[in-house]
Amino acid sequence: MNIPKNPRSGAEMASGADIVSGAEMYQLEVMSEEELKGLQLRLPDKELCEPSPGGTSAQPEKASGMEVSSRMVAQYGEQQDRDLALHIWEEQMNMNEPSAQTRRMSMVVSVLKIPEEYQNQRKEKPCPIQSWKNENFQQKFTQLLLLHRSQPRDYRFLFWEGKREMVVEEPGHLIGIGDLFGPSLSTQKEPHTVILHGVAGIGKSTLARQVKREWEEGRLYRDRFQHVFYFNCRELAQFKAMSLRQLITKDWAGPTDPIGQILSQPKQLLFILDNLDKSMCHLKGQNSQHCLHWNQPHQVPTLLGSLLKKTLLPEASLLITARITDLCKLIPTLKHPRWVEVLGFSESARKEYFYKYFTHESQAIRAFSFVESYQALLTMCLMPLVSWLVCTCLKQQMEQRQQLSLTSHTTTALCLHYFFRVLQAQSLGTKLRDLCSLAAEGTWQGKTLFRQGDLRKHGLDEAITYTLLKMGVLQRHPTSLSYSFILLCFQEFFAALPCALEEESTRGLRKLTDMYQTNSPFGIPTTCFLFGLLSEHGVREMEHIFKCKLSRERGRELLQYAREELQRRNSSLPPYSWQLLHCLYEIQDEKFLRHMLTPFQGTRVYIQNDMELLMFTFFCKCYCAKSLHLNDGGQYRQAQMPSDVVLSSWVPFTDAWWKIFFSILKVSGSLKELDLSGNFLSCSAVQSLCEALKCLHCRLKTLRLASCGLTAEGCKDLAWGISARSTLINLDLSFNMLLDAGAKHIFQKLRESSCKLQQLLLVSCGLTSSCCQDLASMLSANSNLTQLDLQQNDLGDLGIRLLCEGLRQPTCQLRLLNLDQPQLSEEVTQILKTLEKEKPQLLIVNKKGEHPSTNTGRNFCLSSPAPPRNLYMQLPDTKDDFLGPTGPVATEVVDKERSMYRVYFPVAGSYYWPNTGLRFVVRQPVTIEIEFCVWDQFLNKSALRHSWMPAGPLFDIKAHPGAVVAVHLPHFVALQGDHVDVSLFQVAHFKKEGILLEKPAKVEPRYVVLENPSFSPIGVLRKICAALYIPVSSNVLLYHHLHREEVAFHLYLIPDDCSIRKAIDDEEKKFQFVRIHKPPPLIPLYMGSQYTVSGPEKMEIIPPELKLCYRSPGKSQLFSELYLGHLGSGIRLKMKDKKDKTVWEALIKSGDLRPAATPVLPDLTDAPTLPHFMDRHREQLVARVTSVDPVLDQLYGQLLSDEQYERVRAESTKPDQMRKLFSFSKSWDWACKDQFYRALKETHPHLIMELLEKQELKEATRALHKLSS
Repeated sequence: MNIPKNPRSGAEMASGADIVSGAEMYQLEVMSEEELKGLQLRLPDKELCEPSPGGTSAQPEKASGMEVSSRMVAQYGEQQDRDLALHIWEEQMNMNEPSAQTRRMSMVVSVLKIPEEYQNQRKEKPCPIQSWKNENFQQKFTQLLLLHRSQPRDYRFLFWEGKREMVVEEPGHLIGIGDLFGPSLSTQKEPHTVILHGVAGIGKSTLARQVKREWEEGRLYRDRFQHVFYFNCRELAQFKAMSLRQLITKDWAGPTDPIGQILSQPKQLLFILDNLDKSMCHLKGQNSQHCLHWNQPHQVPTLLGSLLKKTLLPEASLLITARITDLCKLIPTLKHPRWVEVLGFSESARKEYFYKYFTHESQAIRAFSFVESYQALLTMCLMPLVSWLVCTCLKQQMEQRQQLSLTSHTTTALCLHYFFRVLQAQSLGTKLRDLCSLAAEGTWQGKTLFRQGDLRKHGLDEAITYTLLKMGVLQRHPTSLSYSFILLCFQEFFAALPCALEEESTRGLRKLTDMYQTNSPFGIPTTCFLFGLLSEHGVREMEHIFKCKLSRERGRELLQYAREELQRRNSSLPPYSWQLLHCLYEIQDEKFLRHMLTPFQGTRVYIQNDMELLMFTFFCKCYCAKSLHLNDGGQYRQAQMPSDVVLSSWVPFTDAWWKIFFSILKVSGSLKELDLSGNFLSCSAVQSLCEALKCLHCRLKTLRLASCGLTAEGCKDLAWGISARSTLINLDLSFNMLLDAGAKHIFQKLRESSCKLQQLLLVSCGLTSSCCQDLASMLSANSNLTQLDLQQNDLGDLGIRLLCEGLRQPTCQLRLLNLDQPQLSEEVTQILKTLEKEKPQLLIVNKKGEHPSTNTGRNFCLSSPAPPRNLYMQLPDTKDDFLGPTGPVATEVVDKERSMYRVYFPVAGSYYWPNTGLRFVVRQPVTIEIEFCVWDQFLNKSALRHSWMPAGPLFDIKAHPGAVVAVHLPHFVALQGDHVDVSLFQVAHFKKEGILLEKPAKVEPRYVVLENPSFSPIGVLRKICAALYIPVSSNVLLYHHLHREEVAFHLYLIPDDCSIRKAIDDEEKKFQFVRIHKPPPLIPLYMGSQYTVSGPEKMEIIPPELKLCYRSPGKSQLFSELYLGHLGSGIRLKMKDKKDKTVWEALIKSGDLRPAATPVLPDLTDAPTLPHFMDRHREQLVARVTSVDPVLDQLYGQLLSDEQYERVRAESTKPDQMRKLFSFSKSWDWACKDQFYRALKETHPHLIMELLEKQELKEATRALHKLSS
């Protein structure tokens, strides 16, 4: 018989006729090194203890218990080996050995006398023995996402009815492992207690051990802590009493003498208390006891409680790990803790883990590519435990040369696959039920450590125990001779199996509810596994494993129990356990869940990682929601009907997040309205949206994308998506810088497709006359479009002319056109009037800022009517506003000379400044100051100017630390191809101590992203590459000045930098030059290249060539002067490169030339403060509003309570209903009345327009009369 030199695998140990009994090998394994040496010296054949060749020592060579056992079998045979070992150990017991060793020998003797059937136990199939801890998971660990909040989120999961008062949850912010004990953003104080909490398997304990390891290696907290001690509270629970000094000794490798000296400096100590959740159960009843001195012995629960309550070593720091479900027990005990939730792996960290797990890169690529093809599996891998399980399962398939096959959609299904397909746990036979019984009893009793007697009580003898150890199901604690499941969630999985096999599956739930002392069982991991086991897949697997037939009604019983729990709590406790969503996801019974969730309308859900989003998409699939709103969108939200479901997320959206989110459209045919307003959509996110829109199951009718950061680049994909969705009838793209190029993509696709779009909103999209030809073509080809909103776009006379051509076509059926084009020429105004006469069904609403006396066209107010005094003032320019979740946010000019602005963001979300390209993503309300700076002031003093060039504006930004999640800094470099070399870009921070270069998190067309930024003067730099021209996005600025004899133009060619553009604007205004807005070059130009300007033959151009170069905003910019005697019918300007290729072209007509400004009439300060529009027209509104219910639906939950809503509807006539509604408005402020006005404007637009027209005529007459007098 061959003796292996190295220990063989667990599969080899547990099978074949050439191995010793599991019981004997187990006992040899638990022996100490000295005991093994003693055993070898007493063997009659010295060959077993002779040194290796070349050795000189007569002592036995160092060998493990497994090796000694194998050699004994080889020398004597199995039976003789067993008898010999028994004789030696019995002889050893009669000698004067230490008592602990004697007791261990006694155990060995009893084990060797076990019945023969257990000696010869065999396994049919091999099983891997690598365990979560034995295969050194630490070395494969990658960075986790950590979310810091001032309070832990409500672990009851934030569901509630729409009718109930909404609780506002603080979002928190992501931090790194090095920031756990960093200063607070609000108080700048460093915490003494940090709680790492999260769901089971999310990586809390591994992270705690990582902190200890990185401190030992000098990479973490070395400047703060001199000593770090790690304690696993599950292991501490077995000890009865000890002092803190004795406790520290267990994690102290040095001499015991300095421990007193160590404890005398508590500020430099960090105690890591891992798995405190279970030990807290033992603190009950100990609240009155305290340990006051570190040398004083106490019960371990009292000792831990004293550390928590800071009665013992109050200045020491604590790092505690706990499950979310146990936080209710921790909160009353802790003193000013910092709450940090572990969210799992990011998408990139998941990939990194796979590459660390597999030794060969080809295996890692194959495994991760396979997982990427299954979205649910990839999402679940954010949990480190799941990543390990998946890698282990796939590795076995690779080693066995099998085709990769792992399509588990739930954690329960994955555990079933691991334990019964990989480990082959069913080979334990009847002992499997005994293992489940042990796990269940331990779970009911809150017990995680088991003595040998506990195992025997459940029929698990030493041989089976040894097998379970080698499988990696159990682990041994050598110091106490106790056992535990390798992970607590493994115990909870096996505990769920007996519950699932019981006739009444809900009985186990009631036991769990009593044991955990909770009102709801849904937050308990065993419950989650129970739901998964009673799914259709789980029942089939259990029937195969346990060779029995199970009723499918057990799962229905469990769901019925869940439904009753929901109904019972509905009247008293609106927020339900967030774990309920996980339970419903695990059982995967869509038909029953659809029936179960029908009564629960108006739901708000908070999520904060991809796993919860995955569960939410399943919830939406079963819930059959008709409308879904992502985060609160301020004014966009208020103007619409209440959503069935409102989803709020606390973390920044990644590309993977959007893929999961948009899968809702692929599976939920019931969803008719999707509102994403105020949420930033990257180009990749837009692509994911479009893929979902093309899906056959998508039945979306309304899509709102206002203020989503859409750009011209993303419109090409978006155009394909919306044109493919024939059910779409309402589309809102307002407050996105689509520009003419992006709008053209949209118009062209809508013209060609069969899309039945009825409403298109394009407010403030940066549109000019250049896109109006395509818009007109779309209008003439699309007979379904009835409403078009083009406010806050600079279309000009030419654009309106082109637009009217499309409107005039008989195929155009537009009913409402919203414009706000000031200073239209008399000719164009007359065209609009004529068009309205030709098409009486068309209502053109032009919101203009001129005085009524000069307004020859209609002048209607489309949004909330301003106080009447503002009717005589020029409308404020909103181009300098930020576009955010609540709509435009005004900027305040702090110092005009320094170009310093201040803006207040009222809610968390994304805010975009179109004039600059700057975007902030904030996690809370915050005030931000922005000053435009000059690069020369900083860069000229640095050697960087020779190797890096400015690639965008330089901003000096000031904001509250930690309030900004990300900042998007604009740049003008034209990216080439799909691959972006991020190393070519850096963000420069100019600080007192010098220049700091920071690598951006992401480089996108037109901007780079900094996450969790710190602020100082910052801007984007691009590396200068010798002999290479750098392609850039550029801008052509054209200004004109009217003289009596000639027309003069100034033409600039500059990089697309808002600070340069602003400097030129300010300079030209001094000389009364007015900018003519024309499209920029549509192709990248090259920095340092010369371009030739050309025009009509009679035009004088000085100089005829312009060089595209970067000149600081503080310097004079290069420009060409263009002179022409008369404009005539128009002129065409061109710009060409050295190869005579036209790179820019523009047509200038007389309609483009207009005065520099329209005089603004002075504010009539003596005008009386008049009542609100609603109050002034009360009589007309009461008499003429014909449909009250739609108005009530818009005000319900915003202005009207349940009782008020019903009281209005109880009135018998429409006028009485309006009178009752007006009776409640007495207590409303101006903003509330604005909301009332918006509801009426949407439901009764023609009535509101008529009243507004009459009001304006009346006010204009009064104003003119006052001015003339």
